[in-house]
This record gives sequence, structure tokens and C-alpha cells, in this order.
Amino acid sequence: MIRLEHIHKYYNPGTVNEMCLFEDFSLEIPKGQFISIVGSNGSGKTSLLNIICGSIPVESGAIYVNDREITNQKEYLRHRSIGRVYQDPSKGTCPSMTILENMALADNKGKPYGLGFNIHKDRIAAYKEMLAPLNLGLEDKLHVKVGSLSGGQRQAIALLMATMTPIDMLILDEHTAALDPKTAEIIMEFTNRVVREKQLTTMMVTHNLRYAVQYGDRLLMMHQGDAIIDAAGDAKKAITTEEIMKTFNEISVECGN
Repeated sequence: MIRLEHIHKYYNPGTVNEMCLFEDFSLEIPKGQFISIVGSNGSGKTSLLNIICGSIPVESGAIYVNDREITNQKEYLRHRSIGRVYQDPSKGTCPSMTILENMALADNKGKPYGLGFNIHKDRIAAYKEMLAPLNLGLEDKLHVKVGSLSGGQRQAIALLMATMTPIDMLILDEHTAALDPKTAEIIMEFTNRVVREKQLTTMMVTHNLRYAVQYGDRLLMMHQGDAIIDAAGDAKKAITTEEIMKTFNEISVECGN
């Protein structure tokens, strides 16, 4: 379970450009819940992910994972139990290494390293088995460098790598935004399957309203650091893309756009 309690976050504090993004913001995410997050630029979507991952600090408040406070924990320590996939496919993989080397690297996440071989031959069959359901032919390209693959192929590998070891939470930061429509559909279907099979607590930021409605157990719509829509269960199932777009338009008018 993830809890954010009374979070305050300011940008450029003490300057003429000071901006308060989160003011006494709280959020609770039950274990295994899949949340889709939408909102306009500057609404706090990515900042929320960065706060949980430790990429940016908060002025006050507390962050808990499974009742353990991690508010002041270093980012690299949090990533031992958090998997994150970025919008840019190149951020989740090592382009100069092969698919096999990338997957072996992810397979050893959190394990002690010594002067031994990173790749274990007895794991190669397992890697192929993980890649085959994608239907991208990657299981036959284990010795191809990741940098020569398409964006969609790299994103699929990044998602696999992020979820190969036990994690408390999966963070998806617009992970289909840079992909063509067909590949984005493949990645979203694969994402949903991985999340369900592994029962991962997941937060997915997306600008695709259809994905926000179609996938996940809960939908948040952020605006100026607050969740103006928070729908789960039957309320989430009842939400339509038209309803979200209507709210977007209303906000736009209120903001003078």
C-alpha cells in the first residue's frame, strides 16, 4: 500500500517565480490497484510520480510504502522496490548492450555483484519465454543490440526489465506517448497483462483518454495539484472519454484558454 500524507511541494521557493503545486495533498493507493492518471500540462501528474520515486523532494508531509516511511529515502534505494518506465524508450534500456545483456542486468537487480559472469545460460530459455508473448520477434534477437531496435521494441523490453524482479510498485510515465498507434496498443495490452498477472500496484500517467478509461481500477484527474476526479470500482467503469473531455474543456475555460 502507498500513502501520501499532507504533502506540500513548492517550485522555486523564495523567488518571484515561487509556485505551490501540492498543498496538503493526500492519497492512498491499496496494494494491487492500477491507477490511470490524466490531467493538463502542469497539473501535477509527473510531479506526483517523481515525489513517490524520490526524484524530487517535498517541503513537508510523509510518504509510506507498506506502512514504512520513505519520505527522506534516497532515490536509488526506492528504486530497489519500484519499477519505472519512461516516455522515452531509451531511458529504460542500455542501447550499447544486447537484449540478452539488458535482461540479465535487470534479472540481477538488487542482488550482490562480484567478479563473475552476469549472464547465466540457464536463464536464456526463460528470457525467450518472457519475450515470445509480445509477438515482436524479440525472442529470436537476443544478441541484437537494443539501440538498433524500434521504439516499440525497446519500450516492451523496458517494461519487461522493470517487472522482472519483485517490486512494490510500477510507475508508467506516458510510456506509450512516443509510439505509433499500433505499437501503443500492443504495449498497453502487454502492460495490462503484466500488471494483472503480477498483481502490481501501478500508477500510469497518460494523455490518451481512451487508455485511461479502458485500463485500470481507478482514475484520477489532476488539476493544479489536486485530484478533481477520483473514481474507482463501478464509478470508474461508468466514466466515459466524453465526460473527461467535458471536464477538460470546463477547466480550460476557467483558466482563460
